[in-house]
Amino acid sequence: MDSNIDQDELFCSICENYFIDPVTIGCGHSFCRPCLCIFWEEAPYPPYCPVCRETSHQMFKTNIVLKTQVFLARWARPYCLPSSAEQMCEIHMKTKNFFCEVTKDLLCLHCCTSKEHVVHNHCSIGWTAEGYRQNLLKQMRSLWEQTQENRRNQKRETSKVRTWKGYVSLRREMIRAEYQKVCHLLYEEERRYLEGIERESKEIFQRLKESEENMDLKGKLLRGMYEDLKKMCQKPDMELLQVRTEERRVTVSEAVQQHLPQPVDAQLSSWPITGLIERLSQFLGHVHHESTSYANVNLRHLHVSPNHPDVVTNTKRSNYFLAWGAQTFTCGQHYWEVDVGNCQNWVLGFCDDSWTMTNDMVLDSEGIFLLFCIKEDNQCSLFTSSPLSPQYVQRPLGHVGVFLDYERGVVSFVHVASSSLICSFLSCSFSCPLRPFLCSAPSYEGCV
Repeated sequence: MDSNIDQDELFCSICENYFIDPVTIGCGHSFCRPCLCIFWEEAPYPPYCPVCRETSHQMFKTNIVLKTQVFLARWARPYCLPSSAEQMCEIHMKTKNFFCEVTKDLLCLHCCTSKEHVVHNHCSIGWTAEGYRQNLLKQMRSLWEQTQENRRNQKRETSKVRTWKGYVSLRREMIRAEYQKVCHLLYEEERRYLEGIERESKEIFQRLKESEENMDLKGKLLRGMYEDLKKMCQKPDMELLQVRTEERRVTVSEAVQQHLPQPVDAQLSSWPITGLIERLSQFLGHVHHESTSYANVNLRHLHVSPNHPDVVTNTKRSNYFLAWGAQTFTCGQHYWEVDVGNCQNWVLGFCDDSWTMTNDMVLDSEGIFLLFCIKEDNQCSLFTSSPLSPQYVQRPLGHVGVFLDYERGVVSFVHVASSSLICSFLSCSFSCPLRPFLCSAPSYEGCV
């Protein structure tokens, strides 16, 4: 090892031990990967350097040079070796420098060539301990990924719990608003619909609370396992080898095979509303497209995850079909339908002209009344805009109807095939002319 290396440079300033899996961040300071991960999880956002407090990012790689220097330093430090009494072979009075992978014993050179051990695999204590240490680090990375996935799921579940009652209350208002427009003979159907929402919402809310609690418990368990493995990695070589291999294997196996509790599929049923499509169809008009194109659009332009953990945060840009109507509406009632088929990424609704003229078309802007379907992690979710709000109903397939009642300030979306309400914007204040808008993935992309 280079004699000019300052030994203090090989110690993590967080745990004050030799680096394990050292990483160097943008400001130049280095830390153990586990120490930095734990520090950033507990520190306020955005992440910063624990030493100089400079803002950093959470993408980093192992510092191979520093990792090698730490390994050589461990090898050289005398206190990493066993005590003089323990390191001497009682038979040959030689230093025990080797580890037998079969019997898990420490051996001197003569013992390695003895009849009992000659056919066994032997390795130096330092190399063996480092091999175990790297295996533990590998398991820790897998465990940390599970910990973070559980943490993300728990945030989403907590968000659902926090907003669930408000969403259900708004959902009831949407249903009542639709039934108020039709004959009083449907009173009994409305009552059954609202009772069904109330019954389902209570059941789902209870499942959400239980899921949130299970994720909290799982998070604490995973975090405890991660901390235990971290402490084991920091042990000197001899102490690491003295931990029974079988016990270590069981611990790691338990950590890796943990099954994370999965988020609750919080989805209310959408029952058909008698006469809904027939009533809306009288306002059906053909939307003439003023502009259609394939553009490089960020359909997932939703950088609001700290406040909206349910909202998609994937920011991959892709080519999407854009279209908006040639005619704008400043009064009256208007209805149009779009066949979304089984497409998994699309946006429908009304917007004002100023929004269509912007370059980014951010989906949480004001002046837009949109329903959008986004796919993430093999699951499709529905959201409405301004403000961004999840809609806990099943994704519609086939024709989706869009209805505008300008004077009453209402925009509604319906699933034509099932004659059911997807969602509504109620009591809106329209201050500008509204134009129909459509954005969807091409036929070869975003569909199943």
